Amino acid sequence: MTPHLTLHTRATPSGAVVELVGDLDHHTAPEVRAALPGLDLRQGQQLTLDLDGLGFCDSSGITVLIAARNHALAAEARIALAAVPDRVSRIFRMVGLEQVFPAYPTARAAEAAWRLTEGPSRD
Repeated sequence: MTPHLTLHTRATPSGAVVELVGDLDHHTAPEVRAALPGLDLRQGQQLTLDLDGLGFCDSSGITVLIAARNHALAAEARIALAAVPDRVSRIFRMVGLEQVFPAYPTARAAEAAWRLTEGPSRD
């Protein structure tokens, strides 16, 4: 039996933060994919996926992460991964995804990076 996945979203000035806890696999990936259209993400913002609690990620999970990236790009927003566990980071390096997803040690670090590069206008 596959452990379930919990998904928590919160809004920040930089954009939506989605915290994933559990296993992101062929059983749980549809739940994450279904949540994407409901995220409030505007042009210039950033979608942050906080993976600190991720125990496992298979190819279905990777597909959903790419779908999240596509969702962000369609909204003319950025995407960032936060707190990617070593075991998942290793898989990303093996398939070349470290070049597709900017990664930060924490969700706060991802938000700080957004503020430095995109941030809200200072008019």
